[in-house]
Amino acid sequence: MSESPNSAGPLAGLRVVEFAGLGPAPLCGMLLADLGADVIVVGRPAGRGPTASVGITNQLTDRGKRLATLDLKHGVDRESALALLTQADALIEGFRPGTLERLGLGPEVVLACNPRLVYTRLTGWGQTGPRAHTAGHDLTYIAITGALHAIGRAGQTPVPPLNLVGDFAGGTMFALSGMLAALLEAQRSGKGQVVDVAMTDGVAALLAPTLTLMAAGFWRDERGVNLLDGGAPFYDAYPAADGKFVAIGALENEFFAVLVRLLGLDPDLEKTRWDPATWSALRIQIAAAVATKSRDEWVALAGDSDACIAPVLDFHEAVEDPHNRARQTFLTDGGVVQPNVAPRFSRTPTESPVGRSGQRTSATQLLKDWSRAR
Repeated sequence: MSESPNSAGPLAGLRVVEFAGLGPAPLCGMLLADLGADVIVVGRPAGRGPTASVGITNQLTDRGKRLATLDLKHGVDRESALALLTQADALIEGFRPGTLERLGLGPEVVLACNPRLVYTRLTGWGQTGPRAHTAGHDLTYIAITGALHAIGRAGQTPVPPLNLVGDFAGGTMFALSGMLAALLEAQRSGKGQVVDVAMTDGVAALLAPTLTLMAAGFWRDERGVNLLDGGAPFYDAYPAADGKFVAIGALENEFFAVLVRLLGLDPDLEKTRWDPATWSALRIQIAAAVATKSRDEWVALAGDSDACIAPVLDFHEAVEDPHNRARQTFLTDGGVVQPNVAPRFSRTPTESPVGRSGQRTSATQLLKDWSRAR
């Protein structure tokens, strides 16, 4: 008998169907599974679908899930998917608008069978708008929000910030919060709904603090000249004597004072450092000081002070960082590094993700499991 792999965490008992894809939607499903939800991934036959096109066969984002192979173009498999959705609390999909409608699994059909279902649609452009049916990626989504324009050095080309801003911050996290909000509302109303998650909308929402600074006259609409974009010399990364980098984030006056003492700089710098006209000279002084010692020497000297200095670690070093090790921020399973579950809960602790790679299960067995009373 196949059972849900998740029996702990605040979302234990929640049933979610995820349609297999890449990036933001699978990460959303992973986070739900990490928190205890029973997530079933409906995937296409081997050799088909987005994961096959990029050669990914073992995704960390499948952990804690159960995987079922269904060809939604065939009537029997489509009916199996609809039967699962009839038993589910939520759905998440990341296809172009209209894809599931063409397969006979659009919101009108599914919500007619399960009126309480939260139907979460996660795309870059959203379900409506002139770009809704066009292809795109994280970079193009953040480009039209102004976010990409703001990331990079002054006078240089905008820098792609991995795909964290659009795909995962503007996409995954808003899909997660939107789904959970709709599920909470469904408990009161007894009715589900469609949640239209556009990465462009999510990134725009994330820009609220930056736009607040701009409205107040504290942010120039240029790259690399502002407080938090590398323009301020006391909020930037610097090369140390060994070629490695330290990150300095001494924004508050009391923290900057500690930094000045640590670097052996003139205390009078504290009086002028908020004047952008002094930033170029201040940057030179900070860079010269940092270059006199190795990265790890600076970290040791900073100790547990409030100098706001941290080592810039690569992925391998991050796993061994004392703070990350103390909190078990990263775990290793079969030689593969993966993040631990986040956040942490005091009363409904979650299970460790180690050893919880996706379980392949037949759709027939899954239907039997979900047909049982909760």
